[in-house]
Amino acid sequence: MQKRSGKGRQDSRGKKRTGGSSKKVFPVYVGKVQMTREGFIFVMVEGLDGDIFVKASKTRHALQGDTVRVAVTRESNDQKRREGEVVEIVERSNRPFVGYYHTVGAQAWVLMQSKTMPYDIQVDAEEAAAMGAQAGMKVAAVVDRWDRRDHGPHGHVVDVLGMPGENETEMHAILAEFNLPYRFSPEVENAADKISEEITDADLKGRKDFRQTFTFTIDPADAKDFDDALSFKPLDNGNYEVGVHIADVSYYVRPGSLVDKEARERGTSVYLVDRTVPMLPEKLCNKLCSLRPHEDKLTFSAVFEMTPKAEIKSRWLGRTVINSDFRLDYEQAQTIIDGAVGNGQLPPETSGCAGPLPSDDGPLPLTMPRVARFPEAVAVADPQLSEAILTLHKLASILKENERKAGAIDFDRPEMKVEVDETGKPLRVYQKVSKEANWLIEEFMLLANRTVAEFVATGGQMNSVAQKNAKTFVYRVHGEPNELKIESLYTFAKGFGYRIPTDAPTGGRATAKALNALLDSAKGKPEFAALENLALRAMAKACYSTDNIGHYGLAFKFYTHFTSPIRRYPDLMVHRLLARYLDNGESAKKDKFEEECRYASERELVAADAERTSTKYKLVEFMMDKIGEEYEGHVSGITEWGMYVEIEPTKIEGMVSVRDIRSDFFEFDEARYRLVGKRRHRQFRLGDPVRIRVKSANLEQRLLDYELIEDLQ
Repeated sequence: MQKRSGKGRQDSRGKKRTGGSSKKVFPVYVGKVQMTREGFIFVMVEGLDGDIFVKASKTRHALQGDTVRVAVTRESNDQKRREGEVVEIVERSNRPFVGYYHTVGAQAWVLMQSKTMPYDIQVDAEEAAAMGAQAGMKVAAVVDRWDRRDHGPHGHVVDVLGMPGENETEMHAILAEFNLPYRFSPEVENAADKISEEITDADLKGRKDFRQTFTFTIDPADAKDFDDALSFKPLDNGNYEVGVHIADVSYYVRPGSLVDKEARERGTSVYLVDRTVPMLPEKLCNKLCSLRPHEDKLTFSAVFEMTPKAEIKSRWLGRTVINSDFRLDYEQAQTIIDGAVGNGQLPPETSGCAGPLPSDDGPLPLTMPRVARFPEAVAVADPQLSEAILTLHKLASILKENERKAGAIDFDRPEMKVEVDETGKPLRVYQKVSKEANWLIEEFMLLANRTVAEFVATGGQMNSVAQKNAKTFVYRVHGEPNELKIESLYTFAKGFGYRIPTDAPTGGRATAKALNALLDSAKGKPEFAALENLALRAMAKACYSTDNIGHYGLAFKFYTHFTSPIRRYPDLMVHRLLARYLDNGESAKKDKFEEECRYASERELVAADAERTSTKYKLVEFMMDKIGEEYEGHVSGITEWGMYVEIEPTKIEGMVSVRDIRSDFFEFDEARYRLVGKRRHRQFRLGDPVRIRVKSANLEQRLLDYELIEDLQ
């Protein structure tokens, strides 16, 4: 860590005073640095609307990811634009920078070609060579210091990644860039391997036995770990017993153990385009805690008695043991639903398709379940399985409709996936279709999550009234949207002719209902994607907290993450706390768990950034041989330096620079999200259809440049 003292003095209120008689006072904030290739930075301050711009000459050698103290020296009247100077580097980031190893005589540098690092890093040549670094290789380096008189930063190589362009090198480079591990240490692997696979009578003590209850899993076709299962049993009174069974990871991974410490540090599994970087070693995530069919498995469960109208008559939470009867993929489950629509068992409006089911590999005939891929899979004609799937589908449909009526916000952005071959080469980009089988599982996972949160928050009363002194718990929370951004969305929508009442709500559940109404009315229209994107930007970020403020987007008063302890550490914490409270244990220390929540939220963001980066890399790689090709698209983003365009059908986004639009000189109208030509007054707005040509693809910086095809006459 490197600290620097700021010029001038600070008063007791955290203000910075400059020298001289004027004694002008500037507000001082602490935040994280986002750096640009040009050397200037933006300081992001938690709780502050907008960022603080700092010129390259005023950064005091702060770099990407550093925590700094910054004084605001200039501010616009509406406080939307701030400019300042760094007065102290509070802490250097320990995240590595990835670059090319280069030597000149006895000296060595890591040369940067990054969007967020404009300076090369000088390193010790002997140390780097001892690690296997050779000229031209990609390496990861951490900055140790940047003395005031030096022209650039000094650091050390922490990893040698390999030769540029090789898939393993590039994927490891992304993991290194985000300081994410890509292997377990032998010590952690050995600790996991020592955990016994045998289930003894002692392991079953106190568990409810569901091994004779019909149970199955539904997961993606290529899944290796199955951490949730559903059980189904019709009851004599006409109701149904539905069990949501989650792998009991907390029984095997004890607090403070070597495996637990590693899982906490990782925080979550990371899903790059071509690989999964798991939170837990393979012995646990793919074997011991994976709910594989025809094997006894220890689980933590939420069990419900439900009426045919999806009313909850009773709930039970506790540790269990199951033995799954079937392992299905989503396609097989969807086939059962589609078949029921085709023969009249389900009305057509309950299903989104009634023909051959599209799959990642092309159409899947209804008569060909993927038995060959999964020998343990069963033909989808099994009557007990069909009854369970169809009944649960009906119940899930009701649950989903209830959430919509309560004001849950239903974003429906297409999820694009990149298919790669065994070498990591991108083959195609396609839209992942989420159908009824997907949200059948999702609805029961949501039900389990909110039930567990409600149980703890209400002291086990399950009456929707939180106790004032409820025991400490880990909630998944989502705050209300930004009112100013909602107002901007309404202004933007009016430009497309949507009638927004003058008293349109900008707070509470009424906002959610108004947003749903606006998006419903825009579906199928060219501007829909733009309106949905702006609505998403207005949303707060979901995170973990011990303070339950509810989940705005889902319209849940209580919510947590209980259903994926194999891949999310917060779920593991939730299991431990729930087990403690079911045994009438005392409340855990709030301060300790609030710190754990903050850390878990940070790890989640890092993982998401790495996943997006790997996808962006493969998308740019996919476009490398398409320079000069033309595509239809729409404007997906607008800035003062240009507009982003998503092309069809792949939704791959690139930048059209305003400097390259030859028909006019365009200026950015921030209030209306548009570019306006000064001479001809032509406008480009979010959602506008355009035609582009691929101009260039920069794989190293993961950038795509498009040029607008326009009529210049």
